[in-house]
Amino acid sequence: MSAPAEKTPRKQQQRSLRTKQKLLDAALEAFSENGFKGTSTRDIAERAGVHHPLITYHFKNKDTLWRAAVKYVFRDFATALADAQEEHAKDCPKTRMATMIRIYVNYAARHPTLHKIILQESSYPSSRLEWLSENFLRPISVGASKYIAELQEKGVTPSGNPALIYNMLRVCSGGLIALSQELRITSGIDLESQASLDALTDLIVRAFLPGELQES
Repeated sequence: MSAPAEKTPRKQQQRSLRTKQKLLDAALEAFSENGFKGTSTRDIAERAGVHHPLITYHFKNKDTLWRAAVKYVFRDFATALADAQEEHAKDCPKTRMATMIRIYVNYAARHPTLHKIILQESSYPSSRLEWLSENFLRPISVGASKYIAELQEKGVTPSGNPALIYNMLRVCSGGLIALSQELRITSGIDLESQASLDALTDLIVRAFLPGELQES
């Protein structure tokens, strides 16, 4: 007799999780298009198809929702990279780096909000940009720059500041994809096409990993 009563809290919990996911997806879309200042919580609620008070219920305010949305997309990205690193751990360093670039490009294409939000927040100084850099962008940059320096020692990557090379690589992939609508109009490049993404990846690999592995 107690079984039916137990189902209600579970259903409510599932409904709550679905609502939070809808709000996160809608927030990412809105913040990436209009920036933090240009986005209202009512706009997010309308995009998510939920009642506006549910934003306050789940996230308290717009700033908390922005941070939750950024955490969501970056943690998903980090998981994708970690899975790929584990899968290709036995590959040679150059092949492994080329694989990471390919994953980076394709992830950015599937989740353009990742780089669009970075572009939005990079327009002017803010506590959000500091938080984004400290928690996500700087750790990725430090790790990637260290790996690029190792590839330089092996003769794979061109000489130069590893951090600058990493950011050039990042802009050549995610930055271009964030500008995909403009590229379609001005250059006829369709970065929604897998063939174009593959061509972009191949160009990036040839530009940033031109050397052959030199074992010491």
